[in-house]
Amino acid sequence: MANAEHSGRPAGAFGATAVGATRARLHAARLGLWAVAAVLAVRQVAVVLSTPRGERLTDLETWVGQNGVLHVKGSLYDSTRFTGTPFGGLVLKPLTRAAEQALGWGWTFGSLLLVVALGLVAARALPEPVTRRASLLAAPVAISLLMLSLPVRNALWLGQTSILPVLLVLCGCFVARGERTSGVLIGVAAAFQPTVLLFAPLLWFTGRRRAALSTGLTFLACTLLAWAAMPHDSYTYWVHHMAGTGLGGKADDLANQSLHGALLRLGLSGPLEIGLFLALGAAVAVLGVRRAVRYARDGQLLLAVAITGCAAIAVSPTTWQHQLLWVLLAVVGRVGRRASDRLVWPVAVVLVMTLPARMMLPNMAALYPLRDNVVLLAALAAATVVPFLSRTSPYFYRPVPTEYAEQPPARWRRVPLVPFLRRVLTRPNLLLELLLIRVTYAAYQQVRLAATGGTNSGGRARAEAHGHQVLDIERFLHIDVEHWANHAVVKVDWLRNFFDFYYESFHFVVPLSVLALLYWRRPVDYRWARSALGFATLLALVGFWLYPLAPPRLMPHLGIIDTVHGVQDFSQPDYGTLTALTNQYAAMPSLHFGWSLWCGLVIAIVAPKWWMKALGLLHPLFTVSAIVATGNHWVLDAVGGAVVVAAGFALTYALQGPRGRMTSTPTAREEDAPRPREPERERAAGA
Repeated sequence: MANAEHSGRPAGAFGATAVGATRARLHAARLGLWAVAAVLAVRQVAVVLSTPRGERLTDLETWVGQNGVLHVKGSLYDSTRFTGTPFGGLVLKPLTRAAEQALGWGWTFGSLLLVVALGLVAARALPEPVTRRASLLAAPVAISLLMLSLPVRNALWLGQTSILPVLLVLCGCFVARGERTSGVLIGVAAAFQPTVLLFAPLLWFTGRRRAALSTGLTFLACTLLAWAAMPHDSYTYWVHHMAGTGLGGKADDLANQSLHGALLRLGLSGPLEIGLFLALGAAVAVLGVRRAVRYARDGQLLLAVAITGCAAIAVSPTTWQHQLLWVLLAVVGRVGRRASDRLVWPVAVVLVMTLPARMMLPNMAALYPLRDNVVLLAALAAATVVPFLSRTSPYFYRPVPTEYAEQPPARWRRVPLVPFLRRVLTRPNLLLELLLIRVTYAAYQQVRLAATGGTNSGGRARAEAHGHQVLDIERFLHIDVEHWANHAVVKVDWLRNFFDFYYESFHFVVPLSVLALLYWRRPVDYRWARSALGFATLLALVGFWLYPLAPPRLMPHLGIIDTVHGVQDFSQPDYGTLTALTNQYAAMPSLHFGWSLWCGLVIAIVAPKWWMKALGLLHPLFTVSAIVATGNHWVLDAVGGAVVVAAGFALTYALQGPRGRMTSTPTAREEDAPRPREPERERAAGA
């Protein structure tokens, strides 16, 4: 019976079916990811080639164009248009005629092939052991991330060669056979970007001393060859410009994400700035190489390469935006003991490398130093402070698992529950939540700003036409109370001041306070409430985009008094269309009321006492009174806000299930307490 049970045909057929289904799903996922990578590649090529000549490949044009610096006799550095090393100019100069003839298609597709090769090598360099699923899916994911990254997009757009040194280093570390070949490849990369020489100490201290010597000798040979062929240019680069500091744009430009550029942006200059830069650069280089050596000995060579590259970014006098690919490679590092913490570092890296800095941090003067140096800070963090896990750590392969509530049945057959919206019982990672909120709000701002329907005048006309439509509907329903409410409030000074203050102050403060309290006191309810708020905001963005609407205060001849913004000049053609923070025509639905209604409902549901519930429900009542009395919204805007909030809660219920219960939720002390060692567990089990 045992033999029949374990080796019978039914069991074997069942196992083969399950394996076949798994392979089919894996194959489909792989094809889907390759399709995404192909679409992104085609899009990047199309964007470059569809741009008129003279606006694309501008750096390449200044090198090899009709009047490019590589055509002109004399020094490469007579102007600031060429920023490469003399060896780079020596290599590119014989290729000027061929590059000029293929200035669009040839160079763009060649750069695209370099990106694909870089993704394939990076996927191959993942630390062992690598599961079959990871090995099959890593390459298209890596290529897709590279295509989306700002350094690759800038390199393709400008016609830069910055992808080549990174690829040479990776090939030298993971593809080349023999230490001499490895050192030659890395040495050539250093001849293009001198700070790549930081890889020589990494090779030396990890036992690959022959490769380290080959790196140094190759770099020296390439540099001497360029010096012999172009002595004046070599003197200009290595002596007069102090390793390229004076080349290219201004060193304090925001695109220069190096320590030198950051110090100049902070207002330092002269010998003090140079001395501080050298001291900080030396400290970052030493600390970064030490960390890289430790992770290389741990078997995480790709992470070690990324850390060394991040240190090179910081210590270079100039590190332009197209030279920052090393930060993206640091995404392979694992950070955090809990499974829920593992996404923080890769999400942060991907966001920093794919989104403009202005979308990462709010537009506040106090945050400008962080926003202007966000990529540099990511590189410094990877090189010096991020606590990447060692492979010897028990949490490297098996992090503390996430606790989930029991999965409820699907609400309807055609609306299944979404797996990634499972009801988590533990508190989410705060940094990941802040990143999510910030990026979501940045998208919210972008959609609001784009909701004008085109030009300023066209957007205003369309929004005012929609305003007349809303007013006609309200008159038909006999709810057009905006004019009466506005003038009634204006006559009472204390009431006007109260509604003005309420309108300006509570829109963000109350929702953020509710989210903070839920996060700290009721993590299960936090995820449920946050999902409902996210769905409601997403639906509101669709409304802003499809139906730009002028509020009553921006409707001429209605006689509405703008109590918040004061007397306005309607003769200005762009009046009301755009401001520094938001689009004034994104009024339907009203998120002022929608977010306040969300706050009131959440408080009414989760608050333990009746007076707390009543106080929470007063907030949407005061908000709808404020938005109508101040002339900032129509009554139907509030109805629209209520509709999207109701839809947000409905989608959360349909896709995630009912709200989780706190009975099975671990307390903060239980969640954060260290797990007992194995002998202690066994003794506890025996007792």
